[in-house]
Amino acid sequence: MSNDHSKPVKAYCNERFLNSRDARTLRLLSEYVEPEARFEEMQVSDTIVFMGSARIPPGDEAKAALEAAERDGGDIEAAREWLAMSRYYEDARTLAGRLTEWSKGLEEGQRRFVVCTGGGPGIMEAANRGASEARGLNVGLNISLPFEQHENPYVTHRLAFEFHYFFMRKFWFVYLAKAIVIFPGGFGTLDELFEVMTLIQTVKLKKKLPVVLFGGDYWNEVLNLDALVRHRMIDPEDLDLLFRTDSVDEAFDFVTGQLTQYALARPGGTL
Repeated sequence: MSNDHSKPVKAYCNERFLNSRDARTLRLLSEYVEPEARFEEMQVSDTIVFMGSARIPPGDEAKAALEAAERDGGDIEAAREWLAMSRYYEDARTLAGRLTEWSKGLEEGQRRFVVCTGGGPGIMEAANRGASEARGLNVGLNISLPFEQHENPYVTHRLAFEFHYFFMRKFWFVYLAKAIVIFPGGFGTLDELFEVMTLIQTVKLKKKLPVVLFGGDYWNEVLNLDALVRHRMIDPEDLDLLFRTDSVDEAFDFVTGQLTQYALARPGGTL
């Protein structure tokens, strides 16, 4: 008789079980507990979240693409549009760098107002890059997708996360956020914008959360918020929940002013 008996596998080491439908609750809990442990380890108290398109290129790449299109007979109109949109990459990079330099001067044990993005390319890369260039820690809350999304190289290694569940990723965006800056973007950015605005409008968020809508030309064309007021779908004062600007200086002054008034003078705050 053979004595070759395989050793039983502990449940928490059983990959077949952990990846099964029955273990979904455990996977969800893991996407709460594991990030929480790392934030505590890295002494990250709260964040400033940058949202925006993964498609917007840096200025130098957009300029090179236009030159190539003009030289080789490519799609010049599209290249010109990307060059125009690349200003938002550079603005996000600059703003994130300035906010990081400002926040580093506040650190006393805990790291305050750390730049946080979705961890991917485009606007996300720009903000992580600006924070990295200012020698600050920064967070990347990546999501596994079949296209577009990949981790950018500027995210602080220990603060680079990979989520499976969108709603757990959104939880971490909002839970630690003390301010949110939203740059031009597509469906994903719009989804994040309106979910945050719904939480604020319905007072599901107990903390003060300033929201900057950056890029007047873009957002005025894409969103007709005044029409929502005109059709009585929202109240006129709901428009005041958003600070709209095209200026890095204005965005910086607004965010730091709001954080000084609400998050520093009255620290704390919960969802």
